[in-house]
Amino acid sequence: MAYVIIAWDGTDKDALDRRMAVRDRHLEVITRWAKEGRLVLGFPTFRADGSVAGSIMILDEDEVGAKEYLSEEPFARESVWQSYEARPFRIAPLEYEPLPKGPTPGKPTHTVVIAEDGDNAVAKRLAVRGAHFDRVSNFAKDGTLTLGGGLLNAKGEMVGSIAITKHPTEEEARAFWAEDPYVKEGVWQKMQFFVTRFAPLPYKALPRPE
Repeated sequence: MAYVIIAWDGTDKDALDRRMAVRDRHLEVITRWAKEGRLVLGFPTFRADGSVAGSIMILDEDEVGAKEYLSEEPFARESVWQSYEARPFRIAPLEYEPLPKGPTPGKPTHTVVIAEDGDNAVAKRLAVRGAHFDRVSNFAKDGTLTLGGGLLNAKGEMVGSIAITKHPTEEEARAFWAEDPYVKEGVWQKMQFFVTRFAPLPYKALPRPE
């Protein structure tokens, strides 16, 4: 079990200034958490106009650990994030390629989708999970899928997904996911797409099949 923080910056004229004012301290915190193996992956999300929408932070922690992270995170403490939610998350163990290394790219290289299942979608998800898993397993091997997993409710049931693909534009990512069984069969009813790029932090290896 992991936790994911889905956070949203403000849309006011001072939003970017608030982020930049504490960005160095934010990087110090997430670098330490990555070194300790507690931060699986963290990245900013960008709107279509290039402005920062917020952040997604995937933690190898339980609820207590997620609260500890938030208590240290300057973006949470100093109102860079105007709102955020911490949700249980299960990373799918696939044959992922290593996370990108090297300098932070100057433009987006990947796209993240935050997908919410429709009401009473459990049966639909179970019916096509095998086909979905077969598809994403192949794309993890060739590097198209960087990371994916299920959003969980309080009962531990999957109620959505977060997945990151190596698509520099939303349009490419939408076309990719349009062919997935979860989309074709109506499991995912609400999908939000954000382009992103990764800073080269000392992340541990992603979970792989046993």
